[in-house]
Amino acid sequence: MESIYSTQDALKTERGLTKVRAVQNQNYQRNGPKSYVHLLHRYNIEPTKAGPYVRVNRPQQRGLVSDEFKAALGGHASQERVLVKKKGPEPGAKHGEVIAEDSQNDTLYLCKVNIGTPPQTLMLDFDTGSADLWVFSNALASGEEKDHNVFDPKASSTWGPMPGKTWKIEYGDGSNASGECGKDTLALGGLSVEKQTIEIAKKLSDQFVSSTGDGLLGLAFSKINTVQDSGKADPQATPVENMMKQGDIPKEAALFTSAFYSSRDNATSKSFYTFGYIDQDLVEKSEHEIHWVDIDNSNGFWSFPSESVSINGKSFPTDLNTAIADTGTTLALMADDIVDALYAAIPGATYDWANQGYIFPKDVTLKSLPNFKVAVGKKQFQIQQEDLAFAPTDDGQSWFGGVQSRGNLPFDILGDTFLKSVYAIWDQGNTRFGVVPKLDKTQRLIPPTATRKQIGEAKTKVTSVLMADAGSFDPISVPV
Repeated sequence: MESIYSTQDALKTERGLTKVRAVQNQNYQRNGPKSYVHLLHRYNIEPTKAGPYVRVNRPQQRGLVSDEFKAALGGHASQERVLVKKKGPEPGAKHGEVIAEDSQNDTLYLCKVNIGTPPQTLMLDFDTGSADLWVFSNALASGEEKDHNVFDPKASSTWGPMPGKTWKIEYGDGSNASGECGKDTLALGGLSVEKQTIEIAKKLSDQFVSSTGDGLLGLAFSKINTVQDSGKADPQATPVENMMKQGDIPKEAALFTSAFYSSRDNATSKSFYTFGYIDQDLVEKSEHEIHWVDIDNSNGFWSFPSESVSINGKSFPTDLNTAIADTGTTLALMADDIVDALYAAIPGATYDWANQGYIFPKDVTLKSLPNFKVAVGKKQFQIQQEDLAFAPTDDGQSWFGGVQSRGNLPFDILGDTFLKSVYAIWDQGNTRFGVVPKLDKTQRLIPPTATRKQIGEAKTKVTSVLMADAGSFDPISVPV
């Protein structure tokens, strides 16, 4: 690693690289079921555990000719599996639509980036589970721009349009965003990425308009980028992929890292990303060498083998299992048998139909929570105990667990619940994922600050415009 560190140090000095603070979104309200429903939509999951949300067959709503008319002509009505919400647990209970309020439509962390010349500042969601870089733009209706930083292509001398190229993302809950594309300079953490494809939003659903951030910066792989050219798929390179193409970023620095800290205390302000270098002090502080695992990016994700877990020292093999690391996910989703075994080790834990997940009593102590470890490649890493408690339930009597069922997904999703326990190195240049443990010395079972509204404290909305102001976006001043 010494030669790698040496190369990164030289680049860091030459470019003046700095950490990119991952600011906790003060408007974000933790809610277990809403976060779970968001993932059901995001990954098109078919639930395998009972609860309000199920998938049913429904004729696809496409075209001008009804499916009934097609069937009468001898054709087949096209069916799709859609998520609906049951009215109750009894067999045959009626179901209705899943509405926007059923899902988590905001993000926990936002990061400052600059686009264009002169630079225009936006607050974006950094997401290793997607590969689009889209932003609010001045092409939106004036009401949709309110309380957001918006990008104006005409105000940038380095902007270049990309005629014919369009983009669109959409989820099962009806949320969608779409628009046109161009190229411009992206600056983050001291690195400049030239001719980066920027997807400017011209249409946004209410879910995106009401969220706090100004768009999304995808850090997965370009295979899942949604850009099309005249209607045909034309995936565009992500920022790190473009860093590699530029030729002025050495392979040893074609990476980014992430460190997330507890949202139950002031350390939240220390959460950060780096681009182009590894925080050697944090690695040294862990007293561990970086554990590397090769990734399989064939499906566009940060996917790696995860073939075991342990609960209080008892190992549970999960042969041929894989997991993806996803900064855009708050929970960890795992196979049902593992989830069942985990909560069997927590006093008073039960599966709750209404929450569609495992819950456990608020009076459970940290000492009574299990030591739960998950494998990254051949090595297991502990999920810190406080993160087994994700958010209070609506009645305030229980915790909604941070690890829940992955449904019919063939792989695990390791989101914030896992990633807060490690310092993660996303080494795109060498197609590998690295981790060292990063456990908080003090564990606390209190509601995270992002649930203040739920527990009766007054809360004022903080806009991304205010967050982008370096002097006022962070109410807790802690150096990163």
